[in-house]
Amino acid sequence: MKKTRPGVVSVVVVNYKGADDTIVCLEGLAALDWPRDRLEAVVVENGSGDDSASRIAAAHPWARVVDARENLGFAGGCNRGVAEASGEYVAFLNNDARPHPQWLSAGVTALDGNPSIGCVASKVLDWDGQAIDFVAAAVAFYGHGFKLHVGEADSTLYDQDADVLFASGAAAIMRTDVFRAVGGFDERYFMFFEDVDLGWRLWLLGYRVRYIADSLVYHRHHATVGRLGPWREHYLLERNALFTIFKNYDDANLRTVLPAALALAIRRGVVLGGADPSALDLERVPPIADEPADSTISKQTLAPVYAVDAFVDAMAGLRATRDELQAKRKRTDQEILRLFRLPLHPNIGDPRFVEGFDATVAALGVKDVFTARRRIVIATGDVLHPQMAGPAIRAWQLALALSKEHEVRLVTTQSCELSHPDFVVERAAPDDVVRLEEWCDVLIFQGFLMHQHPILRVSNKVIVVDIYDPFHLEQLEQARDLGELRRREVVRSSTDVLNEQLARGDFFMCASVKQRDFWLGQLAAVGRVNPLTYDENESLDSLITVVPFGVADSPPVKTAPAIKGVVPGIGPDDKVILWGGGIYNWFDPLTLLRAVDKLRRRMPEVRLYFLGMRHPNPDVPEMRMAVDTLALADSLGLTGTHAFFNDGWVAYDERQNYLLESDIGVSTHLDHVETAFSFRTRILDYFWASLPGVANGCHAHAAMIEAAGAGITVPPGDVDALEDALFRLLDDQELAASCRAASGRLATKMRWSEAVRPLVEFCRAPRRSPDLLDPEVADAILSPTASSAHHRMGWRQDLRIVQALFSEGGPMLIVRKAFGRIARRRAASNPTR
Repeated sequence: MKKTRPGVVSVVVVNYKGADDTIVCLEGLAALDWPRDRLEAVVVENGSGDDSASRIAAAHPWARVVDARENLGFAGGCNRGVAEASGEYVAFLNNDARPHPQWLSAGVTALDGNPSIGCVASKVLDWDGQAIDFVAAAVAFYGHGFKLHVGEADSTLYDQDADVLFASGAAAIMRTDVFRAVGGFDERYFMFFEDVDLGWRLWLLGYRVRYIADSLVYHRHHATVGRLGPWREHYLLERNALFTIFKNYDDANLRTVLPAALALAIRRGVVLGGADPSALDLERVPPIADEPADSTISKQTLAPVYAVDAFVDAMAGLRATRDELQAKRKRTDQEILRLFRLPLHPNIGDPRFVEGFDATVAALGVKDVFTARRRIVIATGDVLHPQMAGPAIRAWQLALALSKEHEVRLVTTQSCELSHPDFVVERAAPDDVVRLEEWCDVLIFQGFLMHQHPILRVSNKVIVVDIYDPFHLEQLEQARDLGELRRREVVRSSTDVLNEQLARGDFFMCASVKQRDFWLGQLAAVGRVNPLTYDENESLDSLITVVPFGVADSPPVKTAPAIKGVVPGIGPDDKVILWGGGIYNWFDPLTLLRAVDKLRRRMPEVRLYFLGMRHPNPDVPEMRMAVDTLALADSLGLTGTHAFFNDGWVAYDERQNYLLESDIGVSTHLDHVETAFSFRTRILDYFWASLPGVANGCHAHAAMIEAAGAGITVPPGDVDALEDALFRLLDDQELAASCRAASGRLATKMRWSEAVRPLVEFCRAPRRSPDLLDPEVADAILSPTASSAHHRMGWRQDLRIVQALFSEGGPMLIVRKAFGRIARRRAASNPTR
């Protein structure tokens, strides 16, 4: 192997039997709009047995002719050419093809512009540039590849660049180190489908194959296949397709598709060979190489039988290749199968074959592999009870939305008392997390799950991180009660936990545009804003999106009395101000109590009701602010007369009864950084119930209330302004009605069905983040040398992961995960293997 020369493209052309086409092909290379000093032509003379080598060398002395002295096939010939190449890039061009002058420049520009692209698939037209030869790729589940739109007239429809599963072997461009790192073409194929296998392998290993319309080639076909004979072609197609699916499918899908592929290969032979099974004389089966003229079984019929036999013969080597490839896997099958385009295409239209094809696909469940339904786990650290808090409510709503299209399992690491007919709801013990990670295609989580289960950090599944709650900012207030040293430790630890998630996630959800700006800064700090994520989408929408909290699509309906005439001390005609949730250290119920104390003097019928005091999650401690609130209410003489506290937590499906009996919804907060980046879900419930809102103007929803005329906003900590706002909304019925209407209009724009749309769209085509698929970039992100407590020493972090994996899945889980990681690093550091 020669030393690689930066900026140089080595074009590999395989010649077989006759030099005329190759000479014309090299003339096209000489006319490229590409510097001659950065172009290397490597012609592999593939055992033609004539004077091709000397003729090519005489016609184009600038090209290097490598005489293979035997027919290595297309795969072997290309690999031999790459072994002799010295360019940073390698391009493959059929010897009966003519490149457009911009062929290389367009392809190399695409490779340089996006490192996630492992291969450029060139656009291929017929020799006159009129008809399509290759613009799109498809694959059937049994491994046969197809070039779509062949023979159609070229049009602007095919000028749009797009991801494809594979590039046509007629014309493709790659970085040489990538070609070598993924193992090049599989020489066991000889010819046919080696390009399908290479493309599939590239996707599996984390690269993309990108069709670039401006990288154009013209192709003149000759009768190579005709020289083989139809039965030999049939044999190679069936054998190589079996090779391809055996190596590349994951374990679960291979168990489904391989039996069907084997059965249908035999049926294809029977149909294409014209055999009548009812008339077979099984004692007169001839050898395929020497068929008597009067044989009842043709070579075409026997070709797939011999292909299956060759597949069995190659099994040991194929198994070793499969094991190595699967250990390096970076994309799930679900990410790749969407590129198949024609997974259930029967290939031949004979009614007998189609009938058998349909029956086999149905009986063996092949269609299930290619349906749009993904396997999705949604995990929360909050309790899944009828009395749910914000994190559990959000997880529940995500499950409701995604279960319409996918198989969903909603799990909690806490207790679970809920069920739903459309998705599984369960508690996940530590061992269950291992099982769920292996089962799913996409895992969506919030909170501390990745810190508690490091298997998620080394998982190759698509990980979606819900960061709607910046809990490290909450800890600035919540941890005040722990003492200064412990408070600092808790805030630092919370930041480390979030940074760990930000380093590993493939896709992130936050709750507002302002939050997104905040998280982009933290993502940049951990290295996730980089050329790979930027080049995929300059706005970074493919990295982080806004999925706010929402409200139910249907309006609330009262099912039972809740407050007025029910709570002792609150009469049917009293004016109720609702505090719609729990009390946390970053809220300001103290200013509200003082305002109500003042308001009761001119409106004695006012009543303030706190909806929940005891969080349903036992891990959430009682807050200092809740204690101070009860103490202040007592000291002001409000408790039981004008201020009322629900000691428990209202069931999620009953909250509308409290909302609909209230006159005002209120939300007051301290003026600090947590409030600035928070998303107050209780305010959305106010909108849902068309409640006028009163809030202090230090968070995003206050501005929303003000702009829409859905209530009144006041300065933080201003008792007089708050008291006056409450009085106006309770006293002025015209103002209250106007605010109710505006609040209801806001709700129509914030329905859950719309809020979750970005996540729904992502899950229809989930994918790994491109930077985490690049071994060098991923290692720098996932093993930083920053001051994080979890990452300060790389070996300590590895030890923590090993210990956790052992406790979750034993030594076999460690071996499985560690081997894949080691294999990826070796591939990155030694691309020639």
